[in-house]
Amino acid sequence: MRHFLARIADFIRESDKILLIICIFTSLYGCLAVFSATHYLENYRPVIIQLLCTVMGVVAAVIISAVDYEKFLKRWYIAAAVGVIPVILTFFIGFAPEGTDDKAWLDLGITTFQPSELLKICFIITFSAHLSKVKPNINKLKYIIPVVLHGAFPVVLIHIQGDDGTALVFAIIVVFMLWAAGVSWKYFVAAIAAALAASPILYFFIMNDDQRARIQSIFDLNADTSGIGYQQWRGRMALANGGLTGQGLLNGDLTQNGIVPYGYNDFIFVSIGEELGFLGCMAVVLLLAAICFRCLRVAKLSSKDSGKLICVGMFSLLFAQMVINIGMCISILPVIGITLPFFSAGGTSLFCLYLGIGLVLNVYMHRNSRTIYLHD
Repeated sequence: MRHFLARIADFIRESDKILLIICIFTSLYGCLAVFSATHYLENYRPVIIQLLCTVMGVVAAVIISAVDYEKFLKRWYIAAAVGVIPVILTFFIGFAPEGTDDKAWLDLGITTFQPSELLKICFIITFSAHLSKVKPNINKLKYIIPVVLHGAFPVVLIHIQGDDGTALVFAIIVVFMLWAAGVSWKYFVAAIAAALAASPILYFFIMNDDQRARIQSIFDLNADTSGIGYQQWRGRMALANGGLTGQGLLNGDLTQNGIVPYGYNDFIFVSIGEELGFLGCMAVVLLLAAICFRCLRVAKLSSKDSGKLICVGMFSLLFAQMVINIGMCISILPVIGITLPFFSAGGTSLFCLYLGIGLVLNVYMHRNSRTIYLHD
């Protein structure tokens, strides 16, 4: 009991309590939004799952923060196996939930599980371990090529799985972490030039008709409002209905009639906009921005390169999903099935986000060599 109390004292004294409190408050706001967006269905399972995963996620984050993150990095191969094996299983026993065409989920009987969400966190661990090990020589071809192949692996794997939205998030994580590791700007310029040169091939020969139509729809907001552009068209109508302060919880004309497709998941930002207005949307942006800022602050405080990279990885994950999701909802980016962190309904996503937050809390608790533990 004395040792247990000492551990609690360690956490209270050394943890980033501000980050954890912001995350909990953001999750509760998300639970409220999910409850309101699913109220018309008279099905409370989504919000119950959201609440349970918030509690389990906070507990998991606290537990993870108590173990020196260097131990996770030294056992990177375990993280690799935990992240990759479930994704591989989706190619054999995966299924696509109603409304999707990607077999990216596993059916666990009592619930479903999306392995790519766990892979994001595991990849941040393995990539941080790799980058921190080769950082002094990162710009030598002998080292940069294996690093790039490591970063490309999850992007290609998830693309083959069929979830190009998540593959894009992985690619953004890779870019941010490479930059934080000190990769020369010359490599980035070369990569951008290669991407621009390959973009016509990507658009005309790799993308399918549906993907090209989604891109085209953002340049003609009045086109195909009954087909590929229907979701964003309804989303714009819902946001316009909200105005400054919204129509009130449980009172959105389009939200409470299910007219906005996936108004509790990918398009929950739209539901919040209709019911809580511009002010409600700004609260979402500010809360997520605060979490991103705290991740970067912890990165700055860390005395080890590996700790900095973990925090940058988590920042890039949150930042990428926030920007892409909100961009989808306000029709400046095509719809690619990316959820809004801490808000969109989905137990796997929320729980795994807390695993990542636990790593950031871990870095904060072990940010310097003078951290003293009471039980010692």
